[in-house]
Amino acid sequence: MPCEVKPRFVVLYGSQKGQAQSIAEGIAEEAEQHGLVAELSCLDQNDKYDLEKESAPVVFVVSTTGDGEPPDNTLQFVKSIKKKTLPADHYKHLCYALLALGDTNYANFCNCGKTIERRLQELGAEQFYATGYADDGVGLEVVLDPWLEGLWKAIKAALSKMASDRTSCLKGEAGESTKEDSSIPDVQLSLLSITDQQNCNSANSSLETVSKFASAASSSASATQTAVSDLVPATPLGSDGLASQFHDAASVSTSKQETQTGDAGVPGVALAASLTRSLPPLSESSLNVPALPPSYLDVSLQEAEIIEQVDGPANRDSLHEVPISRAVQLTRGDSVKTALCLELDISLMSYQPGDSFDVFCPNRASEVEDMLHGLALSDQRNHLVNISLRKDTKKKGALVPPYIPQNISLLYLLTWCLEIRSVPKKAFLRALVEHTGDSVQKRRLQELCSKQGAADYNLFVRDPSLSILELFAAFPSCSPPLSLLIEHVPKLQPRPYSAASSCLRHPGKLHFVFNIVEFPACSVRPAGRQGLCTGWLFDLIRPVLVFPEKDESSSSTDLPKIRVKLRPNCSFRPPSDPSVPFIMVGPGTGVAPFIGFLQQREKEKQEKPKATFGETWLFYGCRHRDRDFLFREELEGFVSSGTLSHLKVCFSRDSGEEDGRPKYVQDNLLINRQHVTDILLKQNGYLFVCGDAKNMAKDVNDALIEMIKKELQVDQLDAMKTLAGLREEKRYLQDIWG
Repeated sequence: MPCEVKPRFVVLYGSQKGQAQSIAEGIAEEAEQHGLVAELSCLDQNDKYDLEKESAPVVFVVSTTGDGEPPDNTLQFVKSIKKKTLPADHYKHLCYALLALGDTNYANFCNCGKTIERRLQELGAEQFYATGYADDGVGLEVVLDPWLEGLWKAIKAALSKMASDRTSCLKGEAGESTKEDSSIPDVQLSLLSITDQQNCNSANSSLETVSKFASAASSSASATQTAVSDLVPATPLGSDGLASQFHDAASVSTSKQETQTGDAGVPGVALAASLTRSLPPLSESSLNVPALPPSYLDVSLQEAEIIEQVDGPANRDSLHEVPISRAVQLTRGDSVKTALCLELDISLMSYQPGDSFDVFCPNRASEVEDMLHGLALSDQRNHLVNISLRKDTKKKGALVPPYIPQNISLLYLLTWCLEIRSVPKKAFLRALVEHTGDSVQKRRLQELCSKQGAADYNLFVRDPSLSILELFAAFPSCSPPLSLLIEHVPKLQPRPYSAASSCLRHPGKLHFVFNIVEFPACSVRPAGRQGLCTGWLFDLIRPVLVFPEKDESSSSTDLPKIRVKLRPNCSFRPPSDPSVPFIMVGPGTGVAPFIGFLQQREKEKQEKPKATFGETWLFYGCRHRDRDFLFREELEGFVSSGTLSHLKVCFSRDSGEEDGRPKYVQDNLLINRQHVTDILLKQNGYLFVCGDAKNMAKDVNDALIEMIKKELQVDQLDAMKTLAGLREEKRYLQDIWG
């Protein structure tokens, strides 16, 4: 008998940090269970797919990075479809569905997905399933799970319709080919996509649409109960034995009610849920646990003749190793946060104000030791790691992680390649179930990765930024193999920082500013911890650190060095025409790039005394005037020299301030709304915002909408459209972080 040919569809993804890729791979892997064949490709793999000739349904899974930008592996695709020379019917043959990943903490929510969808529709493509906009700000699973559940019915309906249309065309039954096909799932008709106007920087709009989507796509899955199944592959390969030396922090509660150690049946003894303990109804529920992701790597350790020295990240040719020539603490010791300014000697590099750069930092040596000890591999730290694909793997598009170089030691792998502080995804938890000996701990891991345990996952894993090491400490009977870590733990990412200087003022030097990040203590983190990169930098510069109001320390001949890579930002820069006015909003360390802007402007004014220069405004804020007013003397100097036309400063925590004084930068913006809107709407000026995405950037955005409403006498929607127009013109620009 001839082999049955399964219907095919195409899955294309664009991913910056791997999340969209994992979801796309999961779709491709699950296809076989539905009697389908999925052809998986990254959007930059032009040789593997051809949308101009594609006759099968296409599923796009794309994320958004930076200020609404496409991922690096999606840039060329977006450029190609945005060509104005393409005819309006270029993709009239194409049938597609799209899942966009984003974060409403950032202004341009799911912008890459929206751009692709808008352009596909302009070019005649037909949508066979409503677009999903998954919001990492509230949990991707709220949209992701119901979207994935409804996808399979939609794909089969689309395949059926396309086959029917082709048959009708072959028979010449033109009228029948245009008849509405009742097999298209109802979910397609009842779901509303989020348009640019409906979701212009509004988390509330997103959540409302999410609610509609969840209820329409899956009547059996509540939007508040569903949990993301990050379909990342796993492997049950062997058992290297996770050592029991990890401290068990299971008995400590993270809820408001303290956990009691007595018998649960004793009257008056209250129990509380924790990372390792659930309560009814979850503890008594039947669970919908995601399928075990397929394993795809074989990993072995080989004794090496030469012991490798761990001295830096891979791909060193593309990096610059530069010394830290000076380090100054900008805040006083009694300030809430500790802000540092570092000066790098970059004689072989050049940059522009507004550019940023990546700092490559290692995992902490103590945490690497804990991981080696926990995996019972301390004695094999200098063994070479051999990684290859399993011949029997069922994972679609399986690859050895490209960020792991060949001929490296286990110590190097854990120090420079894997983000061992990353928050474990649910697919990882699902894989760990297979390597957990204690039945109670196994059940709890199943709960945390299940749909029913979504709230507990968010409360005990996602929200406190629980690390993989902390998870292992709480579940000591879990003994994962090394291969499972390599498959599930993401790449150790460099940390980006904004340049806080200008080459015109400081030739051969680059300054940058940061707060030492502090993670608060919780049940599994009794002592708290510092941020990986900021804590590492602080340790490096301690010997040469200069404190405020103290004499300069003697210069050290043994200056610490770090590896960096420039990230040019061609849009976040002062206007090329010096006569154009611009406004800067940067509280706290968000002022960093604007120091570079103003240093550049001051030098330009000195070099061109007869040139016309537009107004410059800076809205700055901090907690206390005398503790954390960063760059105070330099900013006041810019005002004295005329480089900075207006400096508007506010202090949120100072006592004794007069009633009605502004506390935050958005308050000062509202006070000066006539000047701000005049610059933006009448003088074609620019607005730059830098700093915290989750609070400040949202509040500033809301304040701008309110200002436009009042000054133009328009409603909310028109004000949002006006602000969106400034974004489109690249005159409202953000450099923000979560």
